[in-house]
Amino acid sequence: MYLSAIPAGFMTGLGLIMAIGAQNAFALRQGLQQRYVALVVVAFSLSDIVLILAGVAGTGKLVQAWPAALQVLRFGGAVFLAAYGLMAARRALKGSDALRPADEAASGWKKVLLTGLAFTFLNPHVYLDTMILVGSLSARYPDAGKWLFGLGACMASMVWFTSLTCGARFLQPVFRRPRAWQILDALIALFMLTLSALLLFRPLH
Repeated sequence: MYLSAIPAGFMTGLGLIMAIGAQNAFALRQGLQQRYVALVVVAFSLSDIVLILAGVAGTGKLVQAWPAALQVLRFGGAVFLAAYGLMAARRALKGSDALRPADEAASGWKKVLLTGLAFTFLNPHVYLDTMILVGSLSARYPDAGKWLFGLGACMASMVWFTSLTCGARFLQPVFRRPRAWQILDALIALFMLTLSALLLFRPLH
């Protein structure tokens, strides 16, 4: 039973993280630019690992006990996503220089790191997926089994973000054309603004 916990946790984590999300859209864009890819992978993976292990340890119960905290994150995340969506819309309208958009050429690793962390910790659904859902599912396994389940979910995060950012380089020939960047930024803008609206108008459960 213990051995089955790792693949079960891996498939659970992969199923949750593969859903189109703000993290994935940001990681894809960084992967296409091949800028601070390792930093993005490490930041997103470690963030997920901390939240997953906290959920396995039972911290998810604290989140359930304080629903007001999720509501604060809900509105804060909505504002952040709306701002990023508007920035992407501006890029789409203005156009950019192929794989090195002009308005991001000067941004350093600190800005990339802080933006990535904001996409993670200002998203209330991250806590619902990792700390509550994964934490609850891990409780089905006794003793060390729950930690093996959590290990599988952590492995899924590392594999996914590594594959997404590194695999994006194969799309680089397409994104050597400024028009492709405009289309991508338009889609990102639409996606981020939609997520923001959903956070504002759809209650969290």
